Amino acid sequence: MGDARRSATRSDLPVSRRTGLRLGLGGLAGGTLGGICGLLGAAQGAGPAPATARAKACILVWLDGGPTHLETFDPKPDAPAETRGEFAAISTAVPGTQICEHLPELAKIADRYALVRSVCHDQGNHGAGNHYMMTGAPPRIPVGCGAFVSFHPSLGSVVAHERTAPHGMPAYFSMPSMTRSGGPSFLGARHAPFVIADDPNAKGFRVRDLALPAGIESDRFAARQDLRRLVDRLPRHDDPAVADPVRVLDDYYAQGERLVTTPEAQQAFDIAAEPDAVRDAYGRDGLGQRALLARRLVEAGVPFVTINDGGWDHHADLFGALEKRLPAFDRTIAALIGDLDRRGLLDTTMVIVLGEFGRTPKLSVLPGQTKAGRDHWSSAMSILFAGGGTPGGLVVGATDRLGHAARDRVLAPENFVATVYAKLGIDPGMHFITPAGRPTFLVADPTPIAELMG
Repeated sequence: MGDARRSATRSDLPVSRRTGLRLGLGGLAGGTLGGICGLLGAAQGAGPAPATARAKACILVWLDGGPTHLETFDPKPDAPAETRGEFAAISTAVPGTQICEHLPELAKIADRYALVRSVCHDQGNHGAGNHYMMTGAPPRIPVGCGAFVSFHPSLGSVVAHERTAPHGMPAYFSMPSMTRSGGPSFLGARHAPFVIADDPNAKGFRVRDLALPAGIESDRFAARQDLRRLVDRLPRHDDPAVADPVRVLDDYYAQGERLVTTPEAQQAFDIAAEPDAVRDAYGRDGLGQRALLARRLVEAGVPFVTINDGGWDHHADLFGALEKRLPAFDRTIAALIGDLDRRGLLDTTMVIVLGEFGRTPKLSVLPGQTKAGRDHWSSAMSILFAGGGTPGGLVVGATDRLGHAARDRVLAPENFVATVYAKLGIDPGMHFITPAGRPTFLVADPTPIAELMG
């Protein structure tokens, strides 16, 4: 297969075929410099951004497992106990808006972000829900909970296809792993995320593949690279219809060389250069320091960073788990938004927090368990959306009085994904021609959430 081609129009495709053409082909997982797999990607480059686009970067905090909306951003304090749960709701800086009592820092800055309470879909397992929210395309076949699938390019991969980063930096990072459907699909391996698996909270943190081995000076490293090129006799194919993994490998080697030898790129990863007070404000844990590293990456010009934070699948002991987890989460997200704001970066950087779905409005106790939890529920969920020109203090949509289903301003994952693209100046209405020659819409419904556009 060759490169995918892009088009900025939708009118040249028959309307009757739109539904059938909305999804792409193939599956691909991302990785580090050593994790090379999949197809040849399309050439980077994009048309001019719309004049209304304000965002230059996006930090996507993915709460893998499906965070409960009722114990985070959509509490129901007047509901019966089996729905209300054990946590109280607290008022925020925005009159009339309440969130969970364990999110006091986010409550203080509610005027700096928007909450979307009415996105819903019909994919109630992890694999399918992840794919839908990460790509804006429902999976083409039934997908199990544990599946890692990529039938359509992810948000990060599309941004990497349409935007570049300076100083030899990849345009798309994911920490500490790629999300289940965070890959490039038919866009090709060069648009997969660069994965930073190492823990930035660890003493002596260094990113694998991005530092010279001990005892190797820069001139000696350059000599070794010249020697590798000298002995590399593998043929390269220039035919665009042929996917050549050797050229993909060349791209990764070249990227690695740039990252190792470019001071600006190395500086972005030097989290130890941050003052202790800043590191403490984010939290001295994996999530906190990854959020700080994400800020450093967008500050260096990287357009898309995903933080893949697992462990939000609370079928049992929901309240015990969240009593420990929510305070650290609250501190980190509030610190990230506040830090970006102080540095003058929030106006051009989106911070988005979500998972694949919400949780059941009625508590339940699983067989063999003694403490209540909530199960998967895709009829309601909450998304935090800050920065990039997003109006603060806004609540978009609502669920019913029990948090059972989106009721007002009902929205789909396509609207969420289209919003991210539109705010970054990427036309959500364009389509790609896949390497197989099939036209595929970037988003089947390219209508962004108007309230968030600013």
